Parts: sequence; structure tokens; C-alpha cells
Amino acid sequence: MGAALRPLGLTHVQFVLLASTWWLATHKGQPSQRELADHAGTDVMMTSQVVRALQKKGLITREPDQHDPRALRLGLTRQGEKVARLALSAVESADEEYFRPVEDTPRLIGALRAMAGRPKA
Repeated sequence: MGAALRPLGLTHVQFVLLASTWWLATHKGQPSQRELADHAGTDVMMTSQVVRALQKKGLITREPDQHDPRALRLGLTRQGEKVARLALSAVESADEEYFRPVEDTPRLIGALRAMAGRPKA
């Protein structure tokens, strides 16, 4: 994933939080940082640091919540939406490449059995 995201200037964690922000904003409205952390399964403090980095890159916006002055609502800039879509495509392509079916499955299974010290089936 690192190699797929590097041309976009994203780390894997930045991708996860950017893509999660995009998904939440699209399907549920602008998330708070806490909602983003809960959705992504990430630590709240780490999420805050990564969101600030994404904001500095011009990909995410942070605005005060109208109903809770302690909370910030997150959104994507136009550039953020563009990068999120490109990153999703890059990650999907990397997944497809990585999990592409092996052409010689019996040979692969034999090699794995040999490495595990198991006899051939």
C-alpha cells in the first residue's frame, strides 16, 4: 500500500482517515474527529495529529461544530476529494495485483508445504 500511495503523498494511515472522512461526509454528514476515529478504529489523539497533517496538505477542512464548541467537524476540500478518489483507485489496484490468482496453484501449494515441512498431498 505504501508504494501505491506514495505518488499521492499519503501514508497508509492518512489514506484510511482521508477515505473514511470522505465516506462519512458523503453518507452521514460531516463527521467530528471523534466519529472519524471511532469509524476508522484509530486512537483519538493520533487521529487529531493525522487530520492536522491532512489539513496542512489542503485535503481536509476542520470547522467548529455549531452545537458543541469542543468538537470539530471535518470535510474534504476539492483537492481532498480528488486525492481520495485517486487513492481509492490506487489501493483497489494494489489489492487486485496482490491477490491476483496464482497461475500454477499446485506448484505454489507444493512449495508452501515444503516450507512448512509437510509432505506432498
